[in-house]
Amino acid sequence: MNNDTLKVDLIKRIETALPKMSKGHKLIASFILEHYDKAAYMTASKLGAEVGISESTVVRFADELGFDGYPDLQHSLREIVRNKLTTLQRIEIANDRIGNNDILDKVVCSDIDKLRITLDKINHDHFNSAVDAIVSAENIYIVGMRSSSNLAAFMSFYFNLIFDNVKYVSSSGGSEIFENIMRITDKDVLIGISFPRYSKRCINAVQYAKSQGAHIIALTDSNISPIAELADSLLLAESDMASFVDSLVAPLSIINAMIVAAGMKKKDDVSNTFKRLEEIWEEYDVYQKLPDMRI
Repeated sequence: MNNDTLKVDLIKRIETALPKMSKGHKLIASFILEHYDKAAYMTASKLGAEVGISESTVVRFADELGFDGYPDLQHSLREIVRNKLTTLQRIEIANDRIGNNDILDKVVCSDIDKLRITLDKINHDHFNSAVDAIVSAENIYIVGMRSSSNLAAFMSFYFNLIFDNVKYVSSSGGSEIFENIMRITDKDVLIGISFPRYSKRCINAVQYAKSQGAHIIALTDSNISPIAELADSLLLAESDMASFVDSLVAPLSIINAMIVAAGMKKKDDVSNTFKRLEEIWEEYDVYQKLPDMRI
């Protein structure tokens, strides 16, 4: 289900219930219908203050619409609008949400919440199938664009220490992506990493790999993500925006878990690799030696 379908479904639900709503609920409904992009990032208290009713009335409004509380309604609204927000809109919303005080505490606590939500909603069977597919693949392709490219590069760095068949797909031009993955087959795995705002180049790469029969591992934020429906193994990680910055702490944690899980399955190879690397690092003086701090 795409964003437009979600929006239509939610609006229909509100409009269907509207005639039987109380006066306070009608005020909330009208505000959401006109300003759903703003409502998505307003607390129940702030939304109530905006339309002149109590916080408890906002909570009851969500319950009567069939949502599991106001946070559930808010989550549905965010799913609709998040990929459509411009950078400027992100900054404006973040200023309202965070303000200028206790920014460190608010951002870190928000990231901790995302980790908890991610652990609750991730499918462990899909995680295990993803790791199995990676370990048995002839080639492992990793694709991530824009802010997600940092996640893809991190995964590629460590997977290259475990496997000798890793291909990090990085490109500044659309055609180069296909040149990098043109030989992908049904014996390979493609790991697509995509978070709002979703990159068309990443979506195109995943679509092509799917058409060639490759096992698709999608690391993304939602079932309505464009790459989710293409996935053989779907890994959902909570993400959000901290002003113009994408918060990608949760997907990075999932990547860490994948690296560790793959390393455990290849532990003999990994041990031999790092033994050899330690010898190379020592021989070529790669790392700065710290003074002995023992007393």
